[in-house]
Amino acid sequence: MKYMKLGTRPDTFYTEEATRSVVTDTPSDLVIQINNISYLLHKFSLLPKCGLLQQLCLDSDNSNTVTIDLHDIPGGEDAFELCAKFCYGITINLSAHNFVSALCAAKFLRMTESVEKGNLVLKLEAFFNSCILEGWKDSIITLQSTVKLLEWSENLGIIRRCIDSIVEKILTPPAKVSWSYTYTRPGFKKHQQSVPKDWWTEDTSELDIDLFRCIITAIRSTHMLPPQLIGEALHVYACRWLPDTTKVIPPETSGSQTENVAGKNKILEAIVNMIPADRGSLSVGFLLRLLSIANYLGTSAVIRTELIRRCSLQLEEASVNDLLFPSHTSSELHFYDIDLVMSVVQSFMVLWRRQSPGPAQNAEFLRSIRKIAKFIDSYLQVVAKDKNTPVAKMVALAEALPDVSRKDHDDLYKAVNNYLKEHHDLSKTDKKQLCKILDCQKLSPEVRAHAVKNERLPLRTVVQMLFFEQEKGLRPGDHQELLFKGKQTQITDNLSSLQLGLEEQSSRVEGLRKTAVSETRISDGQKMKKTDNKPMHELDKRVKPEIEEPETVKRKETREEGGSGSIKLESKKVITRRLDHARDNKGRDR
Repeated sequence: MKYMKLGTRPDTFYTEEATRSVVTDTPSDLVIQINNISYLLHKFSLLPKCGLLQQLCLDSDNSNTVTIDLHDIPGGEDAFELCAKFCYGITINLSAHNFVSALCAAKFLRMTESVEKGNLVLKLEAFFNSCILEGWKDSIITLQSTVKLLEWSENLGIIRRCIDSIVEKILTPPAKVSWSYTYTRPGFKKHQQSVPKDWWTEDTSELDIDLFRCIITAIRSTHMLPPQLIGEALHVYACRWLPDTTKVIPPETSGSQTENVAGKNKILEAIVNMIPADRGSLSVGFLLRLLSIANYLGTSAVIRTELIRRCSLQLEEASVNDLLFPSHTSSELHFYDIDLVMSVVQSFMVLWRRQSPGPAQNAEFLRSIRKIAKFIDSYLQVVAKDKNTPVAKMVALAEALPDVSRKDHDDLYKAVNNYLKEHHDLSKTDKKQLCKILDCQKLSPEVRAHAVKNERLPLRTVVQMLFFEQEKGLRPGDHQELLFKGKQTQITDNLSSLQLGLEEQSSRVEGLRKTAVSETRISDGQKMKKTDNKPMHELDKRVKPEIEEPETVKRKETREEGGSGSIKLESKKVITRRLDHARDNKGRDR
């Protein structure tokens, strides 16, 4: 940082209560009032260099001691004291930190060349041109200091000239950057590596949001930097000034905190409005973080809608970690912000349905939505492990994507299994609601085998999978081969074991059992008909009170020699005993 030293005399100003005086034998004849401080000074030192004080003293009736109020001087008492010490020849040090206030105060006091040669304004302007504007960090610091004297700085051209200097340096090719800059990225060593393209982003992030916006607007108007570099500058600025919503943050309610939230809302809105229109200028992970911050700060619906739209356009690029944000809504108990993910997925589906791709594009669109469904299912596996995650939100997010988006339901089954592991006290209704998102026809044989033995699943889901296995295994060729090997009786017994357990309870179930069994028995020369889904549905409906009992039935998958991998029940007696238990419970309820 550059400094300018003016004057040679030692500092003789001293304070007594609320009065500042100069050590001298000459009595004071000029009193300057600034706020609550009185300066006891001398006309012979100040008037030759201050045109304003000359005029005010001439207008005063008192020829001996003159009292002047300068409450409106820019920079206050600190800036005035710099100017007063210059008049006395006392040593003062000027830098980017106090330059703006000193120049504004000198202009206010009319310390120009027309009053006296070599006056303070001339020296300050020379320092500004030769040192501050030539330096990188000096320009940044000076520009930031204009916030306190915005109107004066604007009128004197300080802001415009600082911005021009900063933008000119940003547009300089990295290989020609020779000045000092701040760059604290992990693993970066200035002495060992070349200048990175985003070398300027950290220093500019120290600026006020309005000044930062001026810098970004000026850079974008030149069209010399790629949108990704502009996006990186926005990213660094957001990390510097906006809260980190990946951590649990308590809600802010006090007056000062409310003002702080309003200020951060202003920053967020400005950042969103500065995002380049080019897709990919910001990563989807950062866009999702901005959306999470917007939800936390209660930003306007317009900003949230714009962020949701931008996130949905790049949703395919997201990963599971990009979606893991805690919910900051006090009315919700669950930890993960599933509503945020849901809003983005819904927006994506709206865009997806609006577009009508031709035949050549169908494959690309299908690939895109299947990729999204893949990591959404992985996301569900993570949030399912949180005990506060509601079933309804799990189901809603899983059903937000169409059936075509999933080639199989293996990952979805893992999410359901994770949820059942963490929620031991889940009611029958919730279990049924959760498991309805699974399509047993889209489960791989290995996953179905695991599901049949899964004690956490409701019996109704398991029975549906068993029926599907029977239906899948009894193709015409397979049936005749099994019949030839003597396996027909075993398959019939396996299916009827679920039905015969209710024979003693109701003649209706007995009739249904005969219908189901008869459909699987055909003559040797006759082709076997496909099993109708309706009898299975009716059976499931009629025996619902029994098969939804939470009692666990052990199941075991066996692959018969020459068969298609049909699932065999481990023990027919165990099934019968469980169903008898369900029947007895129903009888007692009556």
